[in-house]
Amino acid sequence: MPGKKLLMIVGDFGEDYEIMVPFQALQAVGHEVDAVCPEKSEGETVKTAVHDFRGDQTYVESRGHDFQLTASMDEVDPADYDGLVLPGGRAPEYLRTHDEVLSVVRHFFEEDKPVAAICHAAQILAAADVIEGRTCSAYSALESDVEGAGGTYYDGVTTDGNLVTGRDWGDHVEWISQFLDVLGTEIHHGESAQAEPAED
Repeated sequence: MPGKKLLMIVGDFGEDYEIMVPFQALQAVGHEVDAVCPEKSEGETVKTAVHDFRGDQTYVESRGHDFQLTASMDEVDPADYDGLVLPGGRAPEYLRTHDEVLSVVRHFFEEDKPVAAICHAAQILAAADVIEGRTCSAYSALESDVEGAGGTYYDGVTTDGNLVTGRDWGDHVEWISQFLDVLGTEIHHGESAQAEPAED
């Protein structure tokens, strides 16, 4: 089965692991991923941030990588994509103020296409008015945001129809696995071919 074409919306100080890991993992299993950011073009970069949990009341934020965009948001057509990925971090706080971001998100829900959102990406889902009546996970401090948008908060990874959500990068394995299921991705595990010994 051919890979799917996926769109990822990122922004400055999005969570490093939540951008880098799914971007690479989804490509590793054969999908094509375009990463875009409002007001930035293909080849430009966004700065990422690493959110770590070290026993404080909330996460510690450190500077991450410069992540290069693979497409320009004003040139992509969401109708050309089979699924959407929304990383968390600090970026969703401002990405949700861009009408083009909300319009793209609504397209995927109107067309019932797979959507993977994690951590603070719930802020974008709430702003796009797509959570109502759904079960949705997010960073624990956003429970009231999910419920305020008409959703039911779930403390873990959950799939509700086309929507797959997780709390933070600690949920990556299950979050990406459930998203692959919704995408219909088939991964076959088999013995790798062994080279025949050379004859003398």
